[in-house]
Amino acid sequence: MCTGANYTTKDHYFGRNLDLEFSYHETVTITPRNFPFEFRKVPTLATHHAIIGMANIADGYPLYYDATNEKGLSMAGLNFPGNADYKQEDPAKTNVGSFEFIPWVLAQFETVAEVRAALADVVVTDAAFSAEFPPSPLHWIISDRDGSITVESVKEGLRVYDNPFGVMTNNPTFDIQSFNLNNFMHLSKNPPENNFAPEVDFDVYSRGMGAIGLPGDLSSASRFVKAVFTKMNSVSGDSESESISQFFQILGSVAQQRGLVEVEPGKFEITIYSSCCNTDKGIYYYTTYENSQVTGVDMHKEDLDATTLVDYPLVKGQQIHMQN
Repeated sequence: MCTGANYTTKDHYFGRNLDLEFSYHETVTITPRNFPFEFRKVPTLATHHAIIGMANIADGYPLYYDATNEKGLSMAGLNFPGNADYKQEDPAKTNVGSFEFIPWVLAQFETVAEVRAALADVVVTDAAFSAEFPPSPLHWIISDRDGSITVESVKEGLRVYDNPFGVMTNNPTFDIQSFNLNNFMHLSKNPPENNFAPEVDFDVYSRGMGAIGLPGDLSSASRFVKAVFTKMNSVSGDSESESISQFFQILGSVAQQRGLVEVEPGKFEITIYSSCCNTDKGIYYYTTYENSQVTGVDMHKEDLDATTLVDYPLVKGQQIHMQN
């Protein structure tokens, strides 16, 4: 499964954990402004905003998992099995395939407010990219430095939710995930107060007891609670080092380790990569399961007026700095 998050210090940061049992050989991919973005049922965009993110390039097309455009708008698709319900084409609407939803949004919009307005006319269709890549059941978090929304195409239609937490995981639907947080409002970063029996002298025998009851399992509902609590209480300095370090710590609090989630005999879900994009500077940072060193790609060091994709294979082997 997956977790997406936002974090703001001096700059704004957006990223996610990709949790799966296999890789599609994804790369950090930059789509320059003049790469012709072709869509199935809406007009081709010959020019558009430049985009950086993680993608699987299939037949020359970037199938983005998460990405940020040069204006600071970001978007990620997370697994949503059993709830995602894509529709057939509606000739009265703007028909966008699920696989092209991220590029369609990031290529032309600058703010969450613009996206929200455009979604009133959108149908996310069940079009497949190819026989090899049928539609994946997804929902999406879309963010700028001022806020986030969650978008879900479900049986009842396209649902757009304000996301004041700037966090998203997987099932259940976002409204249920949000309501569930009411059950954890007693959690605190501070030591607990004795409301159980004030006449009894209890011992606060450990640090962190204010968060007793914070979920620690790897289910999507529990990861949502833990990620929100961690993100909403996070503190760091404003420097790039402090900011991205804290962001990766937020994602690390809900990372999946090999051996804990068995999806079939001998096959385990893991956090394949974690990403953190400085959306103000256009720098995409990442770590992988076996490489905890942060690697960065700066979109502005490329020719953003070019016509061809630029991609960087992930550095996957552990990078160890020996001090002696």
